[in-house]
Amino acid sequence: MTLNNKFLLNDGTTLPHIALGTIDLQGGKGFHQALAALDVGYRVLDTATNYNNEGMVGEVVRRSSIPREQLYVSAKLPGLAHKYDKAIALIQESLYRTGLDYFDKFLIHWPNPKEGLYVEAWKALVDAQKYGLIKTIGVSNFLPEHLDNIIEATDVTPATNQIEHHPYFNNKELVQENDKRGILSEAWSPFGREINDVLTNDTIKEIAEKYDRSPAQVIINWDNQNHVFPVVRSADPKHQYENFHYTDFELAQEDLDKIDALDKGEAGRVEGQNPNEYEEFV
Repeated sequence: MTLNNKFLLNDGTTLPHIALGTIDLQGGKGFHQALAALDVGYRVLDTATNYNNEGMVGEVVRRSSIPREQLYVSAKLPGLAHKYDKAIALIQESLYRTGLDYFDKFLIHWPNPKEGLYVEAWKALVDAQKYGLIKTIGVSNFLPEHLDNIIEATDVTPATNQIEHHPYFNNKELVQENDKRGILSEAWSPFGREINDVLTNDTIKEIAEKYDRSPAQVIINWDNQNHVFPVVRSADPKHQYENFHYTDFELAQEDLDKIDALDKGEAGRVEGQNPNEYEEFV
């Protein structure tokens, strides 16, 4: 496994090697934190309706000196808008909130399979792409059966599937299923959020010392070498810089294997959010 400096999607789009997750970045403070990330080199901004910061993200894009065509704004459809008409309206509303003419990427946030409307939501994304509202369409937290259902219904395969993926829950089978379908896996919360100790794990620290890198850089590198696109949230300019500059080394296979071995299975999920059970309606 080697490092990817860019990720090629099945629709021909290329993504830079990392995205900035913007959850909890809000208002004026969040604006300056996200703008600082663009100065570091980030070009992908990942937001969602329930992050309550779409306006801030749009303002960052407008006030940045970086040309619009060099930036990628990725947003998400919440569970409350899976019905076709609601989905189309919410995509339009999200664009109004950001003040943008189009989204570079738009995902269904959760499948909510008990409601059974995710196929309808996917049809809305397919049409929104045709209307020019979205350039690349994808999903988030979809399992293989969810993927197959939307592909069978539309003959359109998602470009990306943003999933839980970190050393304590590597979700390897789902990454492989995504790969099999030509779908790029994205990792949300690749450090496992604050509720676990992945950044201070002894194995991760030992590997970091071996390469003279930070634990965060080791984990993001592990993502990349497993062909997983990392979406990393950081408000600290120092950490933003550190997280972005991880592409000048490669982990040996033995170290990749050591990180894989940290997997705890279902017990490793950060909040027990199994996509067949968890439902989001905000």
